[in-house]
Amino acid sequence: MQVVVQDEFGRSPETDAEPLAAGGRITRISWSSHEVRVIVRLVRLLIVEDDIKMAALVRRGLIEEGAAVDVARTGEDALWMAESTPYDAVVLDVMLPGIDGFETCRRLREDGVWSPVLLLTARDSVEDRVAGLDGGADDYLTKPFSFAELSARLRALARRGKRERPAVLEVGGLRLDPATHQAWRDGRAIELSTKEFALLEAFMRRPGEVLTRLDLLEHAWDFGYENRSNVVDVYVRYLREKIDRPFGVKSIETVRGVGYRLRADGGSS
Repeated sequence: MQVVVQDEFGRSPETDAEPLAAGGRITRISWSSHEVRVIVRLVRLLIVEDDIKMAALVRRGLIEEGAAVDVARTGEDALWMAESTPYDAVVLDVMLPGIDGFETCRRLREDGVWSPVLLLTARDSVEDRVAGLDGGADDYLTKPFSFAELSARLRALARRGKRERPAVLEVGGLRLDPATHQAWRDGRAIELSTKEFALLEAFMRRPGEVLTRLDLLEHAWDFGYENRSNVVDVYVRYLREKIDRPFGVKSIETVRGVGYRLRADGGSS
């Protein structure tokens, strides 16, 4: 019996293994008396690179591995392309004409585009890497690079999917920036201690979910604290005094016998 592998557009790769090796996903299998037809969704990638030769080399290598690849020359082009196409990952050069890669990544996240972003650049200072990752990028690779490493990193990013992971967390009127260690409610800055900030971050990453005391201990404290300690209850009270009481709202709810929950709306009066 013959096995036929095609992408969702009916195209067949040069070898049946290519799309799966590149991280493609089987979406449908049909069979008849003489053949089995496997429909594979190819990994779709966007390369944002103004160096034509570099973009062509990377694109050719990824296509040979079975991926579907588009190329943008500028950050402006990348913005509309990424908004209109659900890419599995984006390779984004930092040094672009017009808006640079850092700003392009920041705008993608602001526009609600959560495709994983790998920054590609010759700038390898710690400051640049921190700026890129805090701006919403998921990975960072410096030039010159090994194509095998680039390909492996892209496969790993594609496996993560397009899960929302904003650089600045927002729940109702609450906003929190983990990079700058700042927090606000309704635009007013809130001064928090290190532990209070860590607790609020834990709540804001899982709004509407009940977090046990153990969950909160593991996020904000080291192994020196025992689960029997009431330190979590004490710091939740401190946190309420800063993010709720001055604003006349109630955002952190006690779930008796279980733990605490941050209201999904960020709290109301």
